[in-house]
Amino acid sequence: MNAAGALQKAIFAKLAGDVALRGLIGPDGVHDHLQARSHRPCVVIAAIDSRDASTASEAGEEHLVTLEARTGEGGNRGVQEIAARVRALLDDAPLVLTGFALVSFLHQRTKTGRDAKAKGHVAEMLFRAVTE
Repeated sequence: MNAAGALQKAIFAKLAGDVALRGLIGPDGVHDHLQARSHRPCVVIAAIDSRDASTASEAGEEHLVTLEARTGEGGNRGVQEIAARVRALLDDAPLVLTGFALVSFLHQRTKTGRDAKAKGHVAEMLFRAVTE
């Protein structure tokens, strides 16, 4: 497994294992891709963009992780609550990666809005991770 795969697995486990988040999105509300008929609300690991961040003495990678919180019709409030819980769980979290060390995992930004095509609301969250 590569570092991005190990990171994705750790993120999925952290989110799927949280009782409070499951209360907001349901027991099967965390996905590693957006499914055509996925139930709403949900949290999706939308993308991981990895690049080399090695130093002269150590191998490393930087990962830009995009997570999406999605809700159905209604106000923005529901998607903001889900995004806030995801940030609380993941920002600077000590995730354990199989075969790799997580140096940092920090929230960079969140953008919320209406997704007219999907008839709901979405919060796009960007996190930056560094692994060795």
